[in-house]
Amino acid sequence: MSSTTTLSTPVEAVRLADPYPFYARLVAERPFAFDEALGAWVAADAAAVRAVLGSGALRVRPVAEPVPAGIAGTAAGEVFGELVRMTDGAAAARLKGVVAEALARADLGHAGALAARFTREALAEGGEVPYEELMFGVPARVVAALGGLADGADREAARAIGDFVRCIPASATEDDHRAAAAAATRLRELLGPPLASASTAPLTAPEAAPASGTAYPAGPANGLLRELFTAAERAGWEHPGPLLSNAIGFLSQTYDATAGLIGNTLVALARGAGAADTGALVREVVRYDAPVQNTRRFAADTFTHAGSAVEPGQQVLVLLAAANRDPAVNPDPHTLSPGRVNPAVFTFGAGAHRCPGGELATALATAVVTELRTAGWSATATPAYRPLANARIPLL
Repeated sequence: MSSTTTLSTPVEAVRLADPYPFYARLVAERPFAFDEALGAWVAADAAAVRAVLGSGALRVRPVAEPVPAGIAGTAAGEVFGELVRMTDGAAAARLKGVVAEALARADLGHAGALAARFTREALAEGGEVPYEELMFGVPARVVAALGGLADGADREAARAIGDFVRCIPASATEDDHRAAAAAATRLRELLGPPLASASTAPLTAPEAAPASGTAYPAGPANGLLRELFTAAERAGWEHPGPLLSNAIGFLSQTYDATAGLIGNTLVALARGAGAADTGALVREVVRYDAPVQNTRRFAADTFTHAGSAVEPGQQVLVLLAAANRDPAVNPDPHTLSPGRVNPAVFTFGAGAHRCPGGELATALATAVVTELRTAGWSATATPAYRPLANARIPLL
């Protein structure tokens, strides 16, 4: 590992060229400790991260603010408050099972074929490599197409979800909140009719993706929305509003995480990773250079770990990327090893709030990077990283 840079908080590490020496020191010296500068506890090693993510005393949102104040009472706030990744409790757990079942039944081969096609189309336009489109636009368009949107609606949904996710960071401004509210309204308009028709459409196998340039017959009978509705029926879930919000959630969960995974895989290739198997490389990058570096939990009740107590009202910064490189769970953790056997990976979380879209994100990233490599892509520049608090996304 290279020498570390002096930092005041672990949040700053996300945008360093190499944050991992800093994380390694935390894992070794302060695996679970209170950070005065952050005003929060920090869980760094695998044991602490597992304990935090598995605790019923900790919540994904502050108890007093389940929805960010800036979007409360808006369409964005209504959607946010129904996302299973942002809520706790028995009803949320039940709905999380519905969402997870729908995503588990997604045809990853079909999704990858769509991502490959959209990537080829973007590259065929010529000029500089359109990294923003490939990292953000293509994955969002694929998920929109899997939800039944076509004929330009997939592109509109991809743009709208970019506006919606602006409301999620604590640093969101009033302009971000307004943009998110307008985006949530439009996404409801786009996804509401396909979700309604999914309730009556027969479930059929997806058609093979056609050749580039051919209109794809995306429809609810073949898509994620039909799977979502079917899973809801099996679970006896009768409330359509949260289903629509979580259909929007399919798009929002894809956005930053998949962009970071694509970008960080390209960085690994630029730095000399020569894996012949792109899929194996992407799966190792999920661990080695996590697109989502940290998450937070908020204490509703007292949580204890390793002799320390987190009191109600306090928060925990959970360093997923640090735990991925804990030598206690991953031998030789600082080596990029495509094909690593049974790695411990925390990037997509653990416990009740483990992200069910990890396999879909991996499939989409693999397809995009494969098409770039096939097209002869190469790069050597060391990138800067976006000034984000938890997502590690290079500027390419």
